[in-house]
Amino acid sequence: MVESKHKWKAWLYLAPAIILLIVFTVWPIINTVRMAFLEGYNQTAVVGGATYSFGIGNFTKVLEYKGFLTCLGNTMLLCVLTVPLSTILALLIAVCLNAIKPLQRLLQTIFFLPYVTNSIAIGMVFAAMFNMVGTAFGGENELIITSGIINNIIEFFGGVPINWINSGSSYAANMVVMVVYIVWNALPFKILILLGGLQSINKQYYDAAKVDGTPGWRVFSRITVPLLSPMLAYVVITGFIGGFKEYSSIVGIFGEDMGPAGEPGKLNTMVGFIYDSLVTQQGRASAAALILFGIIFVVTMLNMYVSKKKTHY
Repeated sequence: MVESKHKWKAWLYLAPAIILLIVFTVWPIINTVRMAFLEGYNQTAVVGGATYSFGIGNFTKVLEYKGFLTCLGNTMLLCVLTVPLSTILALLIAVCLNAIKPLQRLLQTIFFLPYVTNSIAIGMVFAAMFNMVGTAFGGENELIITSGIINNIIEFFGGVPINWINSGSSYAANMVVMVVYIVWNALPFKILILLGGLQSINKQYYDAAKVDGTPGWRVFSRITVPLLSPMLAYVVITGFIGGFKEYSSIVGIFGEDMGPAGEPGKLNTMVGFIYDSLVTQQGRASAAALILFGIIFVVTMLNMYVSKKKTHY
């Protein structure tokens, strides 16, 4: 009886958060599903009194769009390349940080800085680093061309500068730049999660292994990785979810054209496709968003199914 008297207070305290959740999360999801099934839905035309019938035409248009497979392929490739690589690197760095006692806090802060830095700003810095041709300086008869720091390093060791992101660059070179940037940008969060997991492992396991004279690689594979498997499963799942939503990193490096100069849309992703469609075809954008949700849901369920067999609590 006493508990029931105080339930209204709990609902009162929760009310602001619930209202915001309904307005900015629940309703947009419901509205997205509604628009996806309205044939050729256009919000501007609705204001003028246009009506639309229910159907799956928007989904058909998305699948028939010539750039859809390009967007889906770019998104899938970025996920497949970046998630395993960033997870392995984060694990190795976390293990090294956990073993270092002097300056450990300082190093953790340095590794975490990219996570709190604007992704567009970071992308612009990477674009300058991988640039093939920089700004021209000098007078009328003098011309000095500067390259990005990456090509300067290549030239310093006697190599030939590579066209990474400029006009005429190859798809492979573009992907290398994107993978380097996305992996670098994803490391801080994964390192933080894995380092927290490492510090929570009971030291008795390592002490017992030391007494038995167990080699370091075997300690890593038989103790560290199994006991860290819940955190590894978490960073892999969230990594795939974040990878499928990749957009801002490409904008930061290549701009709104989503590709090198003269090749717009070359590196466009599913989220980029959705943003492009939002301007005039909200129905098609909503259908693409639901397709992306379905892909992420399936991949997440597969990851969770596999992690259940490999995770040790």
